[in-house]
Amino acid sequence: MSVAAATAMCCSKRDDRSHEVVPRAAALSKPYTRVMISAIRSGALQRYLDRAVDSLLGSANGLRSDFALPPREAALVPFDSVSWRVLKNPVALFVGGTAAVILELAEPSVRAGVWEHSSFRSNPLSRLRRTGLAAMITIYGARSIAEPMIARVVRMHAAVQGTTSAGLRYSANDPRLLTWVHATAAFGFAEAYSRYVEPMSTARFDDFYGEGAPVSRLYGALDAPQSANEMTTLFESMRARLAPSPIIFEFLRIMRETEAFPSPLRWMQPMLLRAAVDLIPEALRECLGLSEFYGLRAHERRLTQWAGAAANRIVLPASPAVQSCLRLGLPKNYLYS
Repeated sequence: MSVAAATAMCCSKRDDRSHEVVPRAAALSKPYTRVMISAIRSGALQRYLDRAVDSLLGSANGLRSDFALPPREAALVPFDSVSWRVLKNPVALFVGGTAAVILELAEPSVRAGVWEHSSFRSNPLSRLRRTGLAAMITIYGARSIAEPMIARVVRMHAAVQGTTSAGLRYSANDPRLLTWVHATAAFGFAEAYSRYVEPMSTARFDDFYGEGAPVSRLYGALDAPQSANEMTTLFESMRARLAPSPIIFEFLRIMRETEAFPSPLRWMQPMLLRAAVDLIPEALRECLGLSEFYGLRAHERRLTQWAGAAANRIVLPASPAVQSCLRLGLPKNYLYS
């Protein structure tokens, strides 16, 4: 059974307060394709994507870790892993990360923890940067940097407790909730890469999920899926817990209005948000009230795939992936060959 099939019976009643927050942009076709081709030929796209990585990871605010240090020190995840190749791609990272948050917000206890105990509503870009940086350190950072960071996150989660609107008690360090959070992140990144960058076989999905599971356990996600079949089983087991909420639409509105990309690439942001919603299994999109808003038009899907494939071939000096390769004495284009 696929993940899509596993969600066929999910969710509680749909909330009629949902409304479109990721509007279609019908004009994203030939003119923008010509602009992008011109940008590649001139080298401008590399600069734009490099600036996008800087913006999303927050180097301007001093949040960035130095992925080039300490020299020769290994990461928690091996450099020859599927994970290193998938997460180097900024399109897969943004689209997959957004899809993961939608899935997290569909679970009421996770939704309450994220919405009530974080700065997302008041300072979304800072929150995005911290989350993105933590993911990059987890995969690419030297072990001596990644392990203390994870320990700090676990200590911070210990203070996140409360009660949902339905009266259910929750704790951010609940292994069941942590498993859902880490599983949705893995699902989002892998699905985004496979759909918009290059197709992945079931064996590659299995490798990706298997690589991430030991690291997830350090965060307290004790039962993170280690294969595509286990991911499907988890989605099936969670389907009755997932529910629509206006908060999901508020999240998408914030993501559309927050200037996360540098201005030359900002026109892509609404399209990539729709691409993220498009990753959610169809039955679950319907349960969450997203069905009528998600659709990528054919040319938008092609453009997203084109952007993902282009980003997969362009070496980005500012990216944690490239800096980490240099730390290990590998060529800067190691992950792009």
